[in-house]
Amino acid sequence: MTGLIDSLFNGLALGSVYALIALGFVTIFKASGVLSFAHGSLLLLGGYLIAVLHDELGFAGALALAVLVTAAVAGLVDRVVLQRIGADPHAAHVATIATIGIDIVLVTDLARRIGGDLLTLGDPWGDAVTDLGPATVADSRIAAITVSALAIGGAFALFRFTPWGLSLRAAAEDAEAAALMGVRLTRVRMLAWCLAGALAALAAVFLAAFPAPGLERTTGQIALKAFPAAILGGMASPVGALVGSMVIGLTEAFTAGYQSDLHVLGEGFGDVAPYAVMVLVLLVRPAGLFAAKGAARV
Repeated sequence: MTGLIDSLFNGLALGSVYALIALGFVTIFKASGVLSFAHGSLLLLGGYLIAVLHDELGFAGALALAVLVTAAVAGLVDRVVLQRIGADPHAAHVATIATIGIDIVLVTDLARRIGGDLLTLGDPWGDAVTDLGPATVADSRIAAITVSALAIGGAFALFRFTPWGLSLRAAAEDAEAAALMGVRLTRVRMLAWCLAGALAALAAVFLAAFPAPGLERTTGQIALKAFPAAILGGMASPVGALVGSMVIGLTEAFTAGYQSDLHVLGEGFGDVAPYAVMVLVLLVRPAGLFAAKGAARV
């Protein structure tokens, strides 16, 4: 029973953090049709800024500044680089490839700065734990679930109740018609990148928190684990990103927690389990679980 509860909380915490990243994937895709492979570098940038600033500004100040700077960098990446490529469907494919180059440039510079160090982010949870019945849960896991729920709720409120959210939904439905109705598509997509960057910086906090040893130069690669979550739910569905993230997080946690019972599948099966689930779902629902009727395959 203890192992079950531990795996459940770990899965929910991982799923919550993956949801922050996957929601960024989906928001960018809805706004521009671009699959952003630069997300890992944006996440690493946010984490690095918190690590180097928390001694001077405190954790809250460093987090706020890191979120703002990462959001601004993400917006500049779109405005200065990607929007110059163009906005037609063929340009979206080129822009997707361009994000790979952007990711390489940012990761290379950040990896040089971090080197072989493990950086602490100064989070207030440290290695504290809380007893929940028969299980012991890290406070960082509880914080990940709570903070992610608030951030995701805020993002959904932006989608639903703001003029930008309405413009985003209109652009995702028919970009040409939205432009004819006065929607400024360049602003919509730039703000989508800003939101995605902010969420990635927030996710970095919990990916580097206990029981993880800290922020290292490979931390950004974890963002790729949220990619199956976004595809699983449907690349244009924020709700799908949330559900897909929970599925991926729980799958990863339970396969890791019960690895000894799954030894016939290989010692490292937990690392590939999220992708195996993604493939199985896409065999049945090629456009994702929550894709709109008539949506193209991802």
